[in-house]
Amino acid sequence: SILPGCASLVSSATSDMADNISSAISNQDDPATVRDGAPAYLIMIDGLIEGDPQNRNLLLAGSRLYGSYTAAFIEDEPRAQRLAGKSLAYARRALCIEDAGVCEAIDSKLDQFEASLSGTGKAELKALYSFAAAWASWIQVNASDWNAVADLSKVTALFERCLVIDEGYDGGGAHVYLGVIKSLLPAALGGKPELARAHFERAMEISAGHNLMISVLMAKNYARNVFDRELHDSLLISVEAAPADYPGYTLINTLAKLEAEQLLAESEDFF
Repeated sequence: SILPGCASLVSSATSDMADNISSAISNQDDPATVRDGAPAYLIMIDGLIEGDPQNRNLLLAGSRLYGSYTAAFIEDEPRAQRLAGKSLAYARRALCIEDAGVCEAIDSKLDQFEASLSGTGKAELKALYSFAAAWASWIQVNASDWNAVADLSKVTALFERCLVIDEGYDGGGAHVYLGVIKSLLPAALGGKPELARAHFERAMEISAGHNLMISVLMAKNYARNVFDRELHDSLLISVEAAPADYPGYTLINTLAKLEAEQLLAESEDFF
């Protein structure tokens, strides 16, 4: 029968389409167009997943689109929680298809979860990283729930495993997430601000300075945390001066420049 071949061909085509949509959005230089247009794509991705519920690449594309849209544009907390929850659910389903061992350990104790990660490698990296990113975003929008925040140690373990497998994946994205996580508490309360700074700086090296949001996150999360106004302002001024247009980073850079302007305007009051 030729049907299974046709099915996998269609499956591959729909995955490619989802990836192409993600790519087109990331190269868009008008955030308002993305904000207004993305919901239609989210519904379309939902439909594609309904038709092919075991397609790992579709699930990961759906998770990424829901997560990015929520982080960039949704300020209403209940809505952000709903959409981040959908992003996390898709990523978890993809990870469970990819690696049953890690899937089974997600809700177990931290040491068991870490043990389940020890056998993972390149083949699982995309699913691990996507799940970690979706989980981190979900925790952020549920920050008032201590049960959610308690899962940060598992998210940290996931990103640290991603670094072991390939620290350059997603332009050093695991370093960026760890930089934010390590900045959450000031040093006096057990935070690791200098470790956070090292992660941000390594991410800048890996992305060759093309991802301007790293500098914004470093200013907002690290420089403000340690009350270093000189570093804070210089990072943001460098973002304002840099071009936004770069393949794969145009939208996030455009958003970074808008946020840099806002943070600089607040600098006098903050410091």
